[in-house]
Amino acid sequence: MRFSWTGLILAPLPLPLLFSILFWSPSAPILSFLFPMILGCIISYGTTMFLFLPAVFLLSVWRPLTTLNVCLLGLVLGAAVYVPVTLMFWMGSGPDSGPPTENFLAFFVRWVADPLTAVFPLAGLMTAGLYWWLGTWRLNRVAGPFPSAK
Repeated sequence: MRFSWTGLILAPLPLPLLFSILFWSPSAPILSFLFPMILGCIISYGTTMFLFLPAVFLLSVWRPLTTLNVCLLGLVLGAAVYVPVTLMFWMGSGPDSGPPTENFLAFFVRWVADPLTAVFPLAGLMTAGLYWWLGTWRLNRVAGPFPSAK
């Protein structure tokens, strides 16, 4: 699989867009859409560019790329991104958004119990799958589904 600009631009976009629509509020329509969208795009595009693409390259050196390998990689990286995001929220969890009053491990265990924790691995899985599909779909469209018989 080759690098895909289409995949890089489009694959990280649907999930932040979906969450922005889900968290939209009619009382503050622009702000309630833009804040989750911008935050989600920073996390999604940053993870795709700085974690997923280098990891796909290293995986391609070690093993042949398949849909399963790429999707499992996205699942693992999505789960790994949850740790720094939780660390960021922990840093502002103290009184008046100051220094934290509890240790990180206790905070992390409490936050892992949240149902939204599953969003990170699923978002990684879906982004990786979409990137794979966009890259192979374009490659198959250009090359054709069957080799020419000569």
